[in-house]
Amino acid sequence: MTTAQYLESLFLLLGGLGAFLYGVKELSDNMEKLTNRRLKALFQKTSKNPLVGIGIGTVATAIVQSSGLTTVMVVGFVNAGMMSLYQATAFIMGSKIGTTITAQIAALQSFDVAFYAIGFAFIGMAINMIAKRQKVKSAGLAIAGLGLIFVGLNLMSASMDEVKHSDEVMYLLSKVSNPLLLIIIGIVVTALVQSSSVVTTVIISMAAAGLTIGDGGNAPLYIVLGSNIGSCVTAFISSIDASTDAKRASFINILFNVFGAIIFTVMLLLWPSFMDVTFGRWFIKPATQIAMFHTAVNLANTLIFLPFINGLVWLSKVIIKERKKKNDELSFIDVRFLSAPTVAIEQSNKEAMRIADIAMNSLRESFTAFIERNTDAFENIAEKTGEVNELSKKLTDYLIRISSYDLTINDEKRISILHNNNSDIVRLAEIADNFIKYTSRAVREDITFSEGVSESLQEMFATLDKLFELSKQARLTKDRKLLKAVDEEEDRLDNFRRQLIADHIDRLNRGECKAASSSVYINLVSNLERAGDHLCFIAHTIEEVA
Repeated sequence: MTTAQYLESLFLLLGGLGAFLYGVKELSDNMEKLTNRRLKALFQKTSKNPLVGIGIGTVATAIVQSSGLTTVMVVGFVNAGMMSLYQATAFIMGSKIGTTITAQIAALQSFDVAFYAIGFAFIGMAINMIAKRQKVKSAGLAIAGLGLIFVGLNLMSASMDEVKHSDEVMYLLSKVSNPLLLIIIGIVVTALVQSSSVVTTVIISMAAAGLTIGDGGNAPLYIVLGSNIGSCVTAFISSIDASTDAKRASFINILFNVFGAIIFTVMLLLWPSFMDVTFGRWFIKPATQIAMFHTAVNLANTLIFLPFINGLVWLSKVIIKERKKKNDELSFIDVRFLSAPTVAIEQSNKEAMRIADIAMNSLRESFTAFIERNTDAFENIAEKTGEVNELSKKLTDYLIRISSYDLTINDEKRISILHNNNSDIVRLAEIADNFIKYTSRAVREDITFSEGVSESLQEMFATLDKLFELSKQARLTKDRKLLKAVDEEEDRLDNFRRQLIADHIDRLNRGECKAASSSVYINLVSNLERAGDHLCFIAHTIEEVA
């Protein structure tokens, strides 16, 4: 082959690989949009039964077409304290099975159906251009993505067909036969491209084109084993700045793949004819043989280590010691969720309600300080108010980052709602700050109130407290039936405001209250009613999204 022919084959390979990866991305992204609610439920569902966890991990990874993404998500959930290491281990095992679907798709290039599947690229784009509904458009792009996968596979196959006529390349490939070297190649290349799917797809394309690595037989399988280890890099990098348990989850991912690779490497070394007498006999096409081995290895590893999940968790705790936790303010949101916007939005919703808890606690303490004329509580209240403001800014930044991804219309609405909720929550903290000012003035100017005023105010605040719990529950569960109770409590607050102010005016007229108390008292009552308005706004935002 001439230099020009080598370059042509290289560009065909790279172009095919690019088309393949873009097709996988389009298929993955649009399948996620079509199944976003179910996918969100899968990612967030936890179970003490490891078989359920493995099943969820398998299905979720088959949808998103990436074990790296699933594992990073799992690390994020562990980091957020929403998943135990035991549950995470089961998810990780399932993700390794689910990721093998990409290799199975790649193996289809050996069959005639692959040529006709290229037409999906046109069919899918036609559907996307004609359709009006967003879901149908997404379905069209998913079909187009599947077609692009086969376009890429066809280009890679064409490049391999050219290369196999080169004596120099065939000679070099035949020399790469050392099992350890092949495993290292699989590890290094996978670590560089951060995708085991890329490596296995290239190996499968080579097999489909008749290119032989080493002396054939088990040689390609060592690269597949190496790619399994190399696939741990993404999750490992993701866990560097995470909590101790998140680091342990990443370490378990490494243990699972390394131990599995060692077991099968020893087996292949002791059984040189393994490929010829097993998959070589069971399946005609070399590409299918490698794809089936890839699936079988990950399935077998899961079955082998399933009884030892507790052992893997224990070993991770022995090696990675508990460190003093950082004072990390964010509990539910994590940058690792950004790759799955639907999950990130749901986590943001939980984070917003956690911030609302802090704001309400600040408001509660500031109200109590007013009733008790306690200025010593000011520092703690101000600290909580500052925390709400800081968390609010971080949540806003996070929502902006989510918005940079390709979102559905519903997801865009949810982000807009969260921005509004965030503003209402900050208003609660500001009202708490107002109460500090009222208390300071009451103490400084020795403003006192008539008998029974404190009891009336506390009764009004109890209504506000109930409204908060109802609004929070409605926002988290999206249960519209709760809105009636929310509105009833909000109406009760409005009535309280009118009645308390009317009573205060009557006391002024009778000379039972000093005029100086009016601005403090009326502002306090009005602020309590305004806090109720903000809570009511938060609850009713569940009506804005289907």
